[in-house]
Amino acid sequence: DFERYPFKSKDFQVQCKEKLDASGVLVLSKLLLPSTIKTLIEEANTNEHLAYYCNNSHNVYLRPNDESLPAGHSRNQTVSSSKGCIMDDQVPSESPLKVLYSADEFQDFLCAVLGEKALYKYDDNLSSVNVHYAHEGQELGWHFDNSAFAITLLIQKPKGGGSFEYIRDFRDSDNDEMNYEGVKGLLNGEYTPSVLSIEPGDLVLFRGRNSVHRVTPTEGGRVRILSVLAYNTEPGVQLSESARMTFYGRLN
Repeated sequence: DFERYPFKSKDFQVQCKEKLDASGVLVLSKLLLPSTIKTLIEEANTNEHLAYYCNNSHNVYLRPNDESLPAGHSRNQTVSSSKGCIMDDQVPSESPLKVLYSADEFQDFLCAVLGEKALYKYDDNLSSVNVHYAHEGQELGWHFDNSAFAITLLIQKPKGGGSFEYIRDFRDSDNDEMNYEGVKGLLNGEYTPSVLSIEPGDLVLFRGRNSVHRVTPTEGGRVRILSVLAYNTEPGVQLSESARMTFYGRLN
């Protein structure tokens, strides 16, 4: 909806950047028109048989365990993430997701808001545009992102669950302050996280490197469908082979 969101407007870009810098998250509500959401739901349902489903155990830091620390230490304590995923080469080239992802106007807007000089697609054929499926009981466990930002579009909301929860600035990775005690308390249920209200058609920009976050288990029969639009700040970057095998089950 380019009438609601004037991506080319410098004033609008500055306003969005200020919101993202102040809160670590920016939601553009109803970016997608109802007709586009309908198209994307049909597209996702048609292609779901191609999805690679995986259930992974990982620590909150998305790093190999630190063998110098006990298995029960918050650095090594595991949580579960499970989802289905179709990859960039399985998303139709004419999909509204691909059109939006590649639009110069949209990328220029993202650069302005994120404070980046340029954004580039992944140099592998799997990672740039993904569609995620979360059926009943599937979730994303607590974690910090390795990337500086994440861009997502909610396509279909489940009947229950599927809530995006986060705690802002829960570590300081730049100064190697990992907040192990805080993560221990989080995993013991001692914190009340913020909940981001997201509806189908909403675009979310989220800085998750230092803000811990999760998506609660889907409840009910309606699958949660989400698209991830992934860019790099340097050209020629591929997702690591280990990550591709973990999340996609293949390298190309």
